[in-house]
Amino acid sequence: MNRPADLVLHNAHIHTVDDARPRAEAIAVRDGRIAWVGDGDGWRELAGPGTEVVDARGRLVLPGFVDSHNHVRLGSDADCVQLAGAASLAEIGARIAERLRSHPDAEWIEGEAFDYSAIPGGRMPTAADLDPYTGGRPAFVLSYDVHTAWLNSAALRRLGITRDTTELPYGTVRKDPATGEPTGFLTDFAVKGLSRAGHRALRAAGVPWAAPDRQYGRLLSSLDMAARYGITTVVEPQNSLDDLALFERAAAEGRLRSRLVAALFHPRGTTAAELAEFAELSRRYTSDRLRVGPLKLYIDDVVEPHTAALLEPYAGHHSHRGETFYPPEEFAEVLAGLDAAGFQAFVHATGDRGIRTVLDAVEHARRVNGPRDARHQVVHVECLDPADVPRFAELGVVACMQPRHCSPDIAGPGRDWARAVGEQRWTKAWPMRSLQRAGAVLALSSDWNVAEMDPLVGLYTAVTRRGLAGGDAWMPQETLDLATAVRGYTLGSAYANFLDDELGSLAPGKLADLVLLSDDLFALDPKAILDARVELSVVGGEVVHRADRSPAG
Repeated sequence: MNRPADLVLHNAHIHTVDDARPRAEAIAVRDGRIAWVGDGDGWRELAGPGTEVVDARGRLVLPGFVDSHNHVRLGSDADCVQLAGAASLAEIGARIAERLRSHPDAEWIEGEAFDYSAIPGGRMPTAADLDPYTGGRPAFVLSYDVHTAWLNSAALRRLGITRDTTELPYGTVRKDPATGEPTGFLTDFAVKGLSRAGHRALRAAGVPWAAPDRQYGRLLSSLDMAARYGITTVVEPQNSLDDLALFERAAAEGRLRSRLVAALFHPRGTTAAELAEFAELSRRYTSDRLRVGPLKLYIDDVVEPHTAALLEPYAGHHSHRGETFYPPEEFAEVLAGLDAAGFQAFVHATGDRGIRTVLDAVEHARRVNGPRDARHQVVHVECLDPADVPRFAELGVVACMQPRHCSPDIAGPGRDWARAVGEQRWTKAWPMRSLQRAGAVLALSSDWNVAEMDPLVGLYTAVTRRGLAGGDAWMPQETLDLATAVRGYTLGSAYANFLDDELGSLAPGKLADLVLLSDDLFALDPKAILDARVELSVVGGEVVHRADRSPAG
C-alpha cells in the first residue's frame, strides 16, 4: 500500500491547465509528485496522520509559474540609486543627491532603471546631464532595460574613454556629431556589458556593480522574490561560463528554491571550442533543479534608442532603420549550425526587421537540416509585421513575450517606444492575441529586473493592456483572456523550455509545483488581480513560501 500523501489542498478552485481535466477541487502530493487530482472528499483516502492538509476555502490553485525570461542574476541592486519612476532629469538628480547625502564616502555613484522618457526633448542622456548631481564622483547608471549605460565625465576619465574610443568590451561609445567627443552614453550594454568579457572588463576597471559579491547578492534577493511570487521555475536567459558558479553556490547554500534553467550567451564570434564547452555543460547540468543548455543570441537591440532593426525608418527619420548585429545571411548560417548541433536558440528580437531575420534563419535551418522539435524562441516580439504572424506556428517558433512591456505607461502614447515607431505601426505592438489565434505557442514572462517580477502584474497587463493605475487600454484588440494568459505563464513556458512533460500543468505523475493564491482570479474584476498575492508556493512537494513568513529553507 502506498504511504499517505505529504500535502493535500482541498476545497479549492484548481485550474489545472490540463485539457484532460481542466478543473478540480482537490490535489494530493506524495514524494514530490502529484499523486491525485479530483473532486469532493476523494482526497481523504490519501491523507494520513503526517499529511499537511490545507483548506483552500475556494481560492485558486494554479500550476507553479514558469517565468521564461527572468534575469535573476542581474536582479535589482540595493547599492544602486533606484531611478524607476523618476520622470524628469531633475528627479533623477534629486535621487542621486539623496544617495550622496546618505553615503558621503561612496567612491562611485551607481544607478539603475532610468527611463529614456525622463530625458528632456526625447534625446538620449549625456555626461553633462549627470555632472551637476554627482559631486565629482564617477557615475555609472543603467537604463531600465539594461541595454544602455550612462556615464558622467568623471566616469569617462576613470574608464579611459576618449574621442578615440569607439568600441569597449562593455558597450559602444556614442559620440557628439559636432565635436567627436564621447557623450557619456553607451549602447549595446546588454550584448557586451553582460558578456563574460564585458563583466571582466568592468571588474578590472573597478566598477563595484560588477563585483562577484554584488552579483551574488542580487541573485539571492531575486531568488527569494521568485519563491514569494510563486515562480517555481526561473529561466535565466543570458549567462557566461563565469556565472554558473553563482547558481552552484546558491544551490549548495540552500537558496535555490525554485528550479532554474540557465541559458548561455552566444555572442557573435563564439568559437567552436566554446560551443563544445557549452555542449559539455548542457550534459553536466541536467538535474530537475538546475539545468544548462539553451543559447542566447541577439539579432538587434531596442526600440527606444533607435537600435532595434525596423523594416521602415524610425518615425521622424528619412533613412535610419537600425541595424542587425549580423548580416542576415551570416545569421542564417549561424542558426543552422546551432540547430544541426542540437542546440535550442533564444534570440532577442524587438524590431520587425529583426524578427523577420530570425524567422528567415529558422526557415533556412529547417530547409538545410530538416525539421526537428527545436523550439527556438524569438524573445520579446515587440514590433511584429502582420505578414510574419503565421510564421511562428508554421516554423514551430515560440513567442517569448513580456506583457508588462506593452503597458501604456511604459510603451504607449507619449512614451519613447510609441514615438520611435510612429502611430502607423502601433498595431504591430506586442500582438499576443494575433499570435495565439494563429496557433503560436506563447511563453509569457517578466523580464525582471526590466519590469516587475510578479506574474500577477503580467497577467493583469496581458488581459487589460492598461497601466497599473488603470486608464485607457493601448491596443486592446491584442489582449488575452485570462485562461490563455495563465497558460502562457505555465504550460506555454514549460513547453518552450522542454519541461512540459514534467511541469506546467497539474496532472497525476507530474512534479508537484503549484501555487495557492489569495483570491480566485477568474472571479475578479481584472483590476483586482493586482491586489491578489501568492499564499503558498510549492516546488516538488516542498513548501518554499508561505504568505507573511520568510521563504522556507
